[in-house]
Amino acid sequence: MSSEPTFESAQRELEQIVQRLESGETGLDEAIALWERGEELYRFCLGKLDSAQGKIEQLASRVEAARP
Repeated sequence: MSSEPTFESAQRELEQIVQRLESGETGLDEAIALWERGEELYRFCLGKLDSAQGKIEQLASRVEAARP
């Protein structure tokens, strides 16, 4: 992938991978490749969520600091 996906597109792709793996209709090699891609997407989404949480906490602390 040349550009970073959005959180939403990564989440959608991860959900599709889970559905394909749960269907049991993939061969071993494809299942392994899907699993690896799923791990990449999971780490990406987790990083995005951690970053968003940090930003929200930072904004909340600025609001608290601005209170009289």
